[in-house]
Formats: sequence, structure tokens, C-alpha cells
Amino acid sequence: MNRPQSPSQHSLLVVEDEQDLLEVLRYSLDREGFSVRTAENGEDAIRLVREQRPGLIVLDLMLPTIDGLAVCRAIRSTDKTRDVPIVMLTARGEEADIVRGLEAGADDYVTKPFSPKVLVARIHAVLRRSPPGGDGVVEAGGVRLDPERHEVIVDGKRVDLTATEFNLLCLLVSRPGRVYTRQQIIDSLHEGLAAVTDRSVDVQVVSLRRKLGAAGDRVQTVRGVGYRFGG
Repeated sequence: MNRPQSPSQHSLLVVEDEQDLLEVLRYSLDREGFSVRTAENGEDAIRLVREQRPGLIVLDLMLPTIDGLAVCRAIRSTDKTRDVPIVMLTARGEEADIVRGLEAGADDYVTKPFSPKVLVARIHAVLRRSPPGGDGVVEAGGVRLDPERHEVIVDGKRVDLTATEFNLLCLLVSRPGRVYTRQQIIDSLHEGLAAVTDRSVDVQVVSLRRKLGAAGDRVQTVRGVGYRFGG
């Protein structure tokens, strides 16, 4: 089941310092029915996000004053904005750069040059992602997930995850003991996007384990295959 649409999901913040590209993005996204705000540097981006929480952020990596990685981390550091989906936009397409973006909390990664139609499709894909298993509360191994409230409780304490980390945990917890290959995880959470590699999945698992604390040990590696949620 897809998440119900709300006005905030149609509100985008585009952070890009190239004026010509910014106008192209604004035009393309306006045509898709999105309400678009823009920022040309990291400081303005952080301020605008805190003033009005957008449904999704398109964030350039190379920005003046504060780069995109720092902006991403700042957004993830506050309760109000930590689960806002972020699509990182950058000319850096090496795997190491993609991994750094995911480690900072990006949900997707689009490299320049790109087609505006492709970016729009990726934005729609991120917005329609929903945790596997529907809207019901799931409990396993001391972890309680509430997809409707986007809430994870471990040992009575709330754990804050990015949207991708949350969906990854939902996928694993929905069928404890089942082993998911890295490609199955990519297909389920990222719709098979070529930019998302096995290494990217490993980075997301490491981050998820760290945030879960002791419960993170239940996210188990099956050597040569993938990951499972065990007891």
C-alpha cells in the first residue's frame, strides 16, 4: 500500500547553485504539479527546510558556503526534518561519492548530466515508496515498527531513521529469518536503480545497525548472499 498523499509531499525544495539548471528544474517540476521552492546555497537551504518542512528535497552536492553533504547531515539531525526524503544531485558519479551521499542520509542519487524527465521519475519513485508489509505495526526481536507513524521503538526508546533505513528495516523485519540478497534489497527499496550498488546497500546496513544499538546485531550478514533479521 502506498503512503497517502498529503500537501507536504507535493512541496519540493530544490537546492542548486547553477542558475540555468535551477530554472530548468523549477519549470519541469512545476509542470508536474509540484509546489517548488528554491535555494542557491547551503545556508538558505537549511533555513528554508526549518521554516517549512518540504515533502522532498533535491539537493546539489557542490554548493557555496555549506556543501550538500553538510546540508544533508543538518537536515537529518533534527526531529522535524530527519525523515524528509532527499535526492542528491551531483556531477560526481563515482561509487565512493555515491556511498558518501548515502552515508550522509540521501535516499537517492542522480548524476549530472541528466534528463529532467529522469529526475522527475526518480522523485516520484522516492515519494511512492512505502514500507513493505502494509500499514500494520510489526514487532520482532524487540523491535517495534509502526509504518503509518514512521516510528521505530527499541527497548522502549524511539530510534530515528532515514526513510531508506526505515524501509530496509521493515523489509527485513517483515519476514524474520528470510535472507534477502543485495539485489533483492535494491529492487525492493530502490526500484533496481543502477546507481545503487551492493556497496551502497552495505553502507545502509552499517548505518542501520549503528542506530539500532544492541538490537542491530539482529540484522545479520549471510556471507556471500545478503542479509536477514534474526533472533
